[in-house]
Order: sequence, then structure tokens, then C-alpha cells
Amino acid sequence: MSAFLRSASFPLAVLLAVAPAMAVAQFRTMAPAVTIALALTLVAHWRNHRSVPWPRWTPLLAPALALLGWAAISSLWAIEPDRALGTVASLVALLLLGGAAARALEQDAPEHRSRLGGALVIGLCIGIPLLAFDHGSQNLFRLAVRGFPPWTPFVDFGLKPTVSLVALLLPLVLAVPAAPKLLRAALVLGGLAVALWLPGESAKIAAVAGLLAALAARFAPRLVARVAAAALALLFLAAPLLFAAVLDRAPNLAALPPSAAHRVLIWDFVEDRIAERPLLGWGMESSREIPGGAERFDRATLDRFGLTSPEARDWFGAEAARRLPLHTHNNALQIWLELGLVGAALAALVAASVMLAAGAMPFAPAALGVAVAGAATGQLSFGVWQAWWIASLVLVAVVLSALPRERPKG
Repeated sequence: MSAFLRSASFPLAVLLAVAPAMAVAQFRTMAPAVTIALALTLVAHWRNHRSVPWPRWTPLLAPALALLGWAAISSLWAIEPDRALGTVASLVALLLLGGAAARALEQDAPEHRSRLGGALVIGLCIGIPLLAFDHGSQNLFRLAVRGFPPWTPFVDFGLKPTVSLVALLLPLVLAVPAAPKLLRAALVLGGLAVALWLPGESAKIAAVAGLLAALAARFAPRLVARVAAAALALLFLAAPLLFAAVLDRAPNLAALPPSAAHRVLIWDFVEDRIAERPLLGWGMESSREIPGGAERFDRATLDRFGLTSPEARDWFGAEAARRLPLHTHNNALQIWLELGLVGAALAALVAASVMLAAGAMPFAPAALGVAVAGAATGQLSFGVWQAWWIASLVLVAVVLSALPRERPKG
């Protein structure tokens, strides 16, 4: 046990054991927590080996850094160049830190790395019931942790990011063969049930999509990987055309929840802005300050999409119902808006590389489930550059690369 406490795996095991519960309290803590855990992994490796675990120049890391390199160049014409460069620098550092941590874990003992799976199971055993308790108790846990009064409005929907994190972690349970099958099944089904119960349609879709992909990959992992890679690459490359084909028909959105209808209107607005600068885009992080983004949707737009009821008018008249609030709620459109065709081509390469790499991993069903859940969340919910979400993706990628292929003996 003392050897494990000094191992490179120990910091990440601690994080996996506390991350789900920590995210219930405040999901944004994932960014600093992952950064600290990865850094401590490198410190532990140095103490044990007296060497620096330089990241491998993999087919996955190279295109990701190329995309961020283009994002840095786009700061030359970005609306907020300082923010753009700051975001690029932080993401490059996080990717390199993750690559170095993965290299350090390669040299850690298999019996130490195998404990990562157990830590994940512990984390989900704590986090999923806590998530359900917080929702069922009208957010007693989060209100207490954050010091909010019990009548604080709009706290309930704040659990959606945590559900998205759980959706990302659930397929990873399949890569923990040391855990009893009954426990793994209970975690997966229980996590899925909680995800379907809580608010947040995109998180529900991600949870279902990830588990379905993992199930399909049990029978044909390489086929699933190729189909997912082709589909996601096509989405990034052809997003403006695909969205325009649907939005030009002005579908009636009256039956959708207001938040879902809002996203469709955001995409319609973004389509016009993309058409103004299709090759190079508006520059990294420009979604926040895109011209016209702070305005409300006019009556003609609401009428075009069937949003004519008094309830719809009231909802879209609120301060939060802007044309573009911070980001597009779709990774492909945000890449096109900010980085143009060049960025979209690089993003398509990154997306395809992720799926193909997942399909080639020892735990391919788990890896593909994680990748598909992450992709679904990215296309329906968070911004491309959100630090806590990128950190969560890096954490899962490092853990997947570190899990031993077989149970350690003894």
C-alpha cells in the first residue's frame, strides 16, 4: 500500500474517487483539480524515476496541437485577441500535461494502475446517489456547500454539467474487469436512470449514445470506430451545409422545450455569421462578442419558427435569450464561426483521430462509449474551449490509456 501512495497513479486515483461528488458541488472545480492531479502524477514519477516523462508525439496529440496552433494564428483577427491567446496557451499546457502524465503512467506498475478502475467505481458509487439526493431534495447539498439560501432560483438546472460528466464516465466502468459484474451493471443502469431523471436533454442524449456505442462496439469495435470517425468528421466539415438544409425549411419549434428552441435559433443566427467569413472565421473566442449576438430575436424570426404563443414571446424576451450567449451550443458550428474552413478541417482530423484511436484501444467498447458520449455533449451543449470540460476529457483519456489490459496477479 505504501508503494501505491508514492506511485504516479495515486493522484489520479484520488481524483477519480472524489470527482463525481466534487462536480455535484461545483462542476467548474474539474479544471483545477485535473491540472493539479496531472502535475502531481509527474512529481511522483520524478521522485520514483528521476526522469521527465515527455509526451509522445501521437496521431492524436499532433492534430490537436495543430488545431490550437491555427487558433493562435486566428488571434490576429479575433475580436478579443488577448482572451484568444490566453485560452490557447492554457489548453496547450493542459494537453501537454495530459500527454506527459500518460507517459508517466506507462512506467508505473500494473498493480498501481489497476487501482484507477477501483477508484472510478468508488467515485461513481458516491457521486451518482449524491446527484440523485441533491435533485430529489431540491438541491440541499449544493445550497449548503455554496452557502446559498434555500430559496435560490435556477439552481436545479445547474446539475446538467455534472450529469454530462457522469455520462462521460459511465462507459469507462466497462474497462474495470476487476469490479463484480453486478456492481458494474448497477452503476451503469443507476447512472443512466439518474441521467434520464434529471433536467438537461443534451446530457440524457449523451448518456444513451455513449452506452449504445459501447454496446455496439462489443461486437464490432473497428466498424463502430470507423463509422463514428466518418460521421463526426463529416459533421465538422459540412456543418454549415447540413444545418442550412434543415433551418432553411424553418421547422415549427412550438412543441420543443424553450431551451431547445433557443438553440435552433442560435444555430440559425450563427449560420449567417459563418457565411460572412467562411474561410478564416471570426477568430478564436469571438463567439462571445460576435456582432449582433447580444441582441434578442426579432418577431419575424420567432414567427418563422412558429414561436408565436404568449409563453414563447415571454421566454424569448428575457435577458438570457440572446442570439448568441457566449457560444453556439454546437462544437462544429463554433469551430466554423471562429476558425473557418481551415479550423473545421483540422477539427475533423482531430475528431476522426479520437474515434479511430478509441477503436484500437484494449478496452475499445469503453473507449468508444466515452468518445461518443463526449462528442454528443460537444455537439449539443458546452463550448469547444470550456476548461472544465476539456480537463474532464483529458482526464478520461489519460485513465483509459493507463488501465492495464489484464488483471494484475496476486
